[in-house]
Amino acid sequence: MSVLLRQIPTDIPQDIRKIRIENSHLTELPRGSFENVSALEYLWLNFNNITVMHIKSLEYLPALKELRLQGNKLSSVPWTAFQDSPALKILDLKHNRLDVLPEHALRYLPNLTYLDLSSNQLTVISRDVFSSWPVYQRSQRAEGQTEASSTTVLALHDNLWICDCRLRGFVQFIKSVAPPIILMNPYLTCSSPKSRAGKFFHEVELNSCMKPLTSALDTNVTVPVGLNVTLTCFVQASPSPAVWWNYALKLLRAFNVSTQPISEEMVRSELLIPAARPADAGTYTCTAANFLGNSSAAVALRVGAPWARTTPPGWAAVAPAEPGAHVEVRIAKQTVYGITLEWFAAAAAAEPGETWYTLLVGRYDAARKDTIYIGPGVNTYSVTDLLPATKYEVCVAVRNQAPRKGQCVVFVTGSDISQLEQREKLIHIVVIVCAMVLAVPAGMYACTAEARPGCLGRCPGTCPRRRRRGQAQAAGSKESTLDSLPAGSQDGLCHPQGGRGAQRPPEREEPDKARPPHRNSADLY
Repeated sequence: MSVLLRQIPTDIPQDIRKIRIENSHLTELPRGSFENVSALEYLWLNFNNITVMHIKSLEYLPALKELRLQGNKLSSVPWTAFQDSPALKILDLKHNRLDVLPEHALRYLPNLTYLDLSSNQLTVISRDVFSSWPVYQRSQRAEGQTEASSTTVLALHDNLWICDCRLRGFVQFIKSVAPPIILMNPYLTCSSPKSRAGKFFHEVELNSCMKPLTSALDTNVTVPVGLNVTLTCFVQASPSPAVWWNYALKLLRAFNVSTQPISEEMVRSELLIPAARPADAGTYTCTAANFLGNSSAAVALRVGAPWARTTPPGWAAVAPAEPGAHVEVRIAKQTVYGITLEWFAAAAAAEPGETWYTLLVGRYDAARKDTIYIGPGVNTYSVTDLLPATKYEVCVAVRNQAPRKGQCVVFVTGSDISQLEQREKLIHIVVIVCAMVLAVPAGMYACTAEARPGCLGRCPGTCPRRRRRGQAQAAGSKESTLDSLPAGSQDGLCHPQGGRGAQRPPEREEPDKARPPHRNSADLY
């Protein structure tokens, strides 16, 4: 008792009939543990740390009558091991971690008078476990006979019984138990599902098991771009099935799926798709499965077509524009890595708190741009990780409208990154099309992409004035001059007299100013 042992002692006298080793930290019963004590009748190994019992651990113990393994850590038992101990009458396995009782488990225990499986983790037992038990078979044959048979005590209480269709046969067995089999505690209780938790076996009526039958609330769903959509399917099954959603052969993330029971044999599963995009369109499959099989239901989702730009800088709307819905956009901040946009919806739809926006971000010459959906109450967004020497366009639209005139900003990033980082200026906003100049921080130049190519003929007289205004704001600052602004494109640019791509007059250059070591081949001016 309470002696630190790691294994069964090997020097046990051969005539020993009773062994009791408790609280001694044994961890396993290896093969042939008691091969030298074949006269052993009583073996108590309670409250150790036994986790493994070898299938031949009881070999050479034909006279064993009592085996007590209470309070160990056994999660399974090799039931065929009891073939070596046919005289066993008492088997105590309470307070272990047993979670399965195979159908053949009791077949090799023909002479038991006491079996204790209480306080384990058993959840489901087939009725066949007991119908194949020799003790139960004898009791059935002896029913109605006057000859008395030995009584057998069975303890099964304090387990985690799942009271669904899988336990139906076992519950019927418990209700029908009669002498010579006696339940130590006849009030077995359900642990789950929630609707039956805490109820006694004699209070529940369990139905037969059923393969899942899956159906969809709506097999064809259409939703506008940017709105949330919920796809729903219903599953009738017993026991309660596992339900999941697939899209394009991929399992969808669990945190977007909600599955709730609505009756004893019916569950509802919902898949939430926030801010639906055209890329979300397709066929979604709801699948349910239990141990009897599986079934599926498909839901086809159609999302309103994305906004598509025709020829820059014009935009073609895919939905009617809402009267008066207009967004004023400006560059509120520039950083080493990008810009921060800020917009204001002037006379937009009904409630600003309910208005969502769509941002289109990408290279100026890209046919398709990244689409970002901004929820209600947000009016700023930062564009980061921009490439050097590249022309970008960012547009802001209200709801399902296409961007209107004045709702786009075109800018060019610098090329000498190391030098610009030292200045903490990476983004240079330049005049792309002659139009209203947005409010930007000092030293930055911006223009909305609202004018069409026809206005370029009027640019030569206007653009120089805007450049002079920008130079006046940044007087004395070399990094704010337009000489140092490279770009990746010349489309739609305003040029001074003298032709496209001409350099600035040499008399304006500072005589002592050295040229940068690297120049982009596609200069703006």
